[in-house]
Amino acid sequence: MLKPDFGLPAGADRFMGDAPEAQVPWPCPRTDPADQSHCGGIINMKSNNLLDKANLSGYISYEVKIIKRLLEVDLPPGKSAFLWGPRKVGKSFWIAKNLPDVVIIDLLKTDVWAEYISRPALLRERYGHHQGLIVIDEVQKVPAILDEVHWLIENRGQNFILTGSSARKLRRGHGNLLGGRAWRRTMTPLSFVEVEGYDLERVMVSGLLPPHFLSPSPIEDLRAYVADYLRDEIISEAATRNIPAFSEFLRVAALTSSSLINYVNIARETGVSHKVVRTYFEILEDSHLGFRIPAWTKSRDRRMISTEKFFLFDVGLTNYLARQTPVMGTPAFGLSFEQLILMELKAYQAYRNPELSIAFWRTSTGQEVDFILGEKELAVEVKASNRIHEGDCRGLRALLQDGPVKKAVIVSLERQPRFLDLGIEVIPWKEFILRLWGGAFS
Repeated sequence: MLKPDFGLPAGADRFMGDAPEAQVPWPCPRTDPADQSHCGGIINMKSNNLLDKANLSGYISYEVKIIKRLLEVDLPPGKSAFLWGPRKVGKSFWIAKNLPDVVIIDLLKTDVWAEYISRPALLRERYGHHQGLIVIDEVQKVPAILDEVHWLIENRGQNFILTGSSARKLRRGHGNLLGGRAWRRTMTPLSFVEVEGYDLERVMVSGLLPPHFLSPSPIEDLRAYVADYLRDEIISEAATRNIPAFSEFLRVAALTSSSLINYVNIARETGVSHKVVRTYFEILEDSHLGFRIPAWTKSRDRRMISTEKFFLFDVGLTNYLARQTPVMGTPAFGLSFEQLILMELKAYQAYRNPELSIAFWRTSTGQEVDFILGEKELAVEVKASNRIHEGDCRGLRALLQDGPVKKAVIVSLERQPRFLDLGIEVIPWKEFILRLWGGAFS
């Protein structure tokens, strides 16, 4: 069986053929996984075995690499910013690459952390007369340092970039979030337009965190990622003491990702109360491992569902925790395809239009449209199918009957765009993403 051509960069065919299996070459040191986030690698894809494919050694050989991250933080004089994002999303690497000459206080280093946790005033004493930007990495590890940042912003006009992977400790400890004195930026997993070698089935396994996307063994990386998260974000922060229950909750959250949140059912599966489950979801949101998508509730004459949906932030993490390897034509592939399109929408929201709202539309009778952007500027239905049929348009037709929609599209695996009745456009997934980032739906 030949693997369909999804996401192969120009010239990738030169890697195909009957050559013997080779070592995976990496043109950059692998001592620090974070340093791989802008490197390239040739991943051998020859085996049909699903377990091999999960380790990126099946089907074809091609190059995967990151071209350029889309994040921009252009601070005017006297302005500061929080830069939030999940672990390993590339915040530290982006700072090192884009801000090479600034002062960086890395609170992940134990000696640096020990100095500032015992004496936050060191920031003022050392940098009170500094001219230029100061970066504090993983600022949530020393919440009291934000009082010093506040003072320096107010009294010295200094500007900071403050990175973090969790605001939970700051909020729980009544940390100073600077009262509007700092902009908020969020870094997301990789976008299709940031990389080469984007293969649908492979990305559904590896996910789009830079070191996982580039790894020849993403399952091992994901296993370590979850273990590190439980150790550093949950145990060390004392977010919950019932680690076995929280671990089971992660699995159930992955299995129900993209579904309506049902706290009672998840509590039953996890073995804790529904109140505890609500706290667990808050922990995922605070540590940027997941987010809610609200229901669109405005309708002229239909009864609408108001329950939210919850998605984990990365499709690879979702499938790892759910213990599944999506294969084209399976329900798991369809759900993963929907999540990948949502990840693109969330990246666009974070980098281009932070005020853009993303919701889903669902009636009490079960008619549904996957995503509504803005005030119905764009309605998106996602179908992991090579051929869209009339029945695939039921949700969009119902939405169009409920009021004006500027643009209605079905994102699919079809190879060419085409129009259906009522102006509904079927768009190949790659073309949809390129149009999105090109501003065609703004």
